Amino acid sequence: MAAITIASLSKSYGGRHVQMAALQDLDLTIRDNQFITLLGPSGCGKTTTLRCIAGYVTPDVGTIHVDDRLLSSPSGVVSPEARGMGMVFQNYAVWPHKTVHENIAFGLKLRKLSSAQVRDKVEQALVLVNLKGLEGRYPNELSGGQQQRVALARSLVVEPDILLLDEPLSNLDAKLREKMRGELKQLQRRTGITFIYVTHDQAEALALSDQIAVMHGGRLQQFGTPFEVYNKPANRVVADFMGLVNLVPGRILGKAGDQVEVEADGGFRLAVASPTALAAGEPIDIAIRPENIALAAGPGALCGVVADQVFLGNICEYSVTLPGGRGLRVQTHPLQQFAVGETVSITIDPGQCSLFPRDPEADALAAAA
Repeated sequence: MAAITIASLSKSYGGRHVQMAALQDLDLTIRDNQFITLLGPSGCGKTTTLRCIAGYVTPDVGTIHVDDRLLSSPSGVVSPEARGMGMVFQNYAVWPHKTVHENIAFGLKLRKLSSAQVRDKVEQALVLVNLKGLEGRYPNELSGGQQQRVALARSLVVEPDILLLDEPLSNLDAKLREKMRGELKQLQRRTGITFIYVTHDQAEALALSDQIAVMHGGRLQQFGTPFEVYNKPANRVVADFMGLVNLVPGRILGKAGDQVEVEADGGFRLAVASPTALAAGEPIDIAIRPENIALAAGPGALCGVVADQVFLGNICEYSVTLPGGRGLRVQTHPLQQFAVGETVSITIDPGQCSLFPRDPEADALAAAA
């Protein structure tokens, strides 16, 4: 059992005169037996966080505990090999001159287990990652997905309490990556090990995770379930990063019960529930997912003109121009077809919209993504 508590963790890099903050004041509590994803663009701090958890980086400020054991603080870190963690790297890091069996057995031999124990544990690991029968092959005789399974088996065979995975699927093609996602999730469920997974791929994070830590600019932006971070983003940065979103500028008109009435720059009004206190006249951004907009042929209360259409197989994606020139991205069922140049009526589901105060710093972060 291994619960991780990260408190006030910060790390900067650079020389004496120029310091760049890679991680700032991170607080995160990870329960045992969870699949947790650290998600964000390049330079957001996710890999620095993983390396701090692994023991490869000493924090400038803050601590990392696993259960009640202090593993990292500015005064020192417990070495990676003494942490009871396994790590799977982006480039697999399997030894080309060793067979599958020898790669998986390496950590067990360092622990000086008997030959019989090594053989039994390697066989169990081969079954766990669906490599039974391939133990005599060398890495150059394996596919990319099989090499990734070797790296997983080598980490799992030593029975870690926590498994750290640094973008392990990024070198695989799209179809194999999707297959390996399913296998990873099943593997975590079967073993009960805490998985901490680093990726920049939103779809990967949504498909795999019990909870997602969305990071940006070295700071934690939101920590929640996939449903929460997608449908109830904590701020504009999260809304903009998690999939496609229309961010429409507008202003608050007033409060109506538990909702606020907003006027968008695109020439429409909505009554939206908002957990944040917003004053009349305050400038805001309205976050509207493309799938929460419905189109119909002909004029309506809110109309637009189809400027572009892209068929993506399972959906059609439209660019619709509103009066005044503002565009909206809209996703529909693939059998619902509209022609470029056609006038369509637009219906926006206000219950699925989010409101965010206009924030110059958030604007800058989102623009840099």
